[in-house]
Amino acid sequence: MKKPEKAKGGKPVLIVTTIGSFLMPFALSAVNVALPSIGKELNMHAVSLSWVALAFTLSAGMFLVPCGKLADIWGQTRMFIAGNWVFTIASFLLTIAASSWTLIAFRAMQGLGAAMLYGTVLAILVAAYPLEERGRVLGINVASVYLGLSLGPFIGGVLTQNIGWRSVFFLNVPFGLLNTFMAMWWLPRRPGQRKGESFDIVGSCIYGAMLFLLLYGLSLIPGITAVVFISGGVAGVIFFIWWEKRTKHPVLDVGLFMKNKGFTLSSTAALINYAATFAVAFLLSFYLQHIKGLSPQKAGLVLVCQPVVQAALSPLAGRLSDKIEPRILASLGMAIAAFCLFILASFTSDTSIAFIIPILGLFGIGFALFSSPNMNAIMSSVEDRLHGVASSMVATVRTLGQMFSMGIAMLTFALFMGQVEISPALYPLLLKAIKTACMIFGILCVAGVFASMARGNLR
Repeated sequence: MKKPEKAKGGKPVLIVTTIGSFLMPFALSAVNVALPSIGKELNMHAVSLSWVALAFTLSAGMFLVPCGKLADIWGQTRMFIAGNWVFTIASFLLTIAASSWTLIAFRAMQGLGAAMLYGTVLAILVAAYPLEERGRVLGINVASVYLGLSLGPFIGGVLTQNIGWRSVFFLNVPFGLLNTFMAMWWLPRRPGQRKGESFDIVGSCIYGAMLFLLLYGLSLIPGITAVVFISGGVAGVIFFIWWEKRTKHPVLDVGLFMKNKGFTLSSTAALINYAATFAVAFLLSFYLQHIKGLSPQKAGLVLVCQPVVQAALSPLAGRLSDKIEPRILASLGMAIAAFCLFILASFTSDTSIAFIIPILGLFGIGFALFSSPNMNAIMSSVEDRLHGVASSMVATVRTLGQMFSMGIAMLTFALFMGQVEISPALYPLLLKAIKTACMIFGILCVAGVFASMARGNLR
């Protein structure tokens, strides 16, 4: 049956891409509150629990760039629909996982589905709206991401406490199916922008291998084996750049970073921001449930404060970035985030919930002021024909930042507690690990302010 003409773009595209952007962060944040319950049922220690979250972002990072290139060849709508299918099927398999290893494997599969979505959603959205509305629709897209982050801990806590942690994964199934069929009906079928180009299989394998070596190496610190894996990852980065410069159709256009200062520094600022903020909810989930003794449901209610503020302010920040230089808003937001992280690093077992909540709200303000303007800056710093590449890069630096953020959290856990189950006797060491990670994140945000300011004016 032929699709109606109104399905060519506009609001239907905004609805489908908004739901797609919501599901990914929801799948990430909802699991954070369920981790202690998962650990008890499957006998998983702190570092292996970190892999439940890390497997998702690691898999997404490994496959994101290859999927982005395939989308340019195959068609972005096709890739988006296929990604919805993979994500939904993986979500169902997670509900029946019987061991820690199958759980982590299905989380990796879920990350593959996310990679297929991440690399296409912004390009599809930008193509459906004129330039003068870009800041607004990108702000709505960012708001949907934060809405997923905000509802995730709350709904995840309610489901975990009243039904069980498996229901957290199953909730993605009906929404994933709904969005899949809406995408099949509403999204316009545009041909691939690079149809006819060959796919860089070698570069894709190098890219995936180097990321795996780096992140797995971080999880092994302070062991000697960690040095071997991290060194291999660094060597892989160098080899990847060398290969991509010489291949005819590279999987990642590294030249874009060398020729476009605004794009490069905006992407760098995004990388630093996600690296410094993504694991905060993961850390605070342990702090609130173990150190403060809150139930999963109450912990979710506390954690919801930050992303709710982000979701509320992101569309406004996106509109402001159409009138005010994005670097000004983004730099201010990063500075606010740094301040809040240093406050979090000072928390003790006696810190009151009444003090924690407004700090998380202020943290949400900083994140909103940074993300929408910075995304607008990235998408506006390249020509229209490169929007597919820019969309893939936005998702890539976001995923890389998330991976390194979780890697830092895993590192602090390994250094202070080792690979053992968390018990009351280890709570003082757990608190030290959380405070150390927050201090590192705060320092990263300070560096991000300088990267954001250095990009210069885009108008």
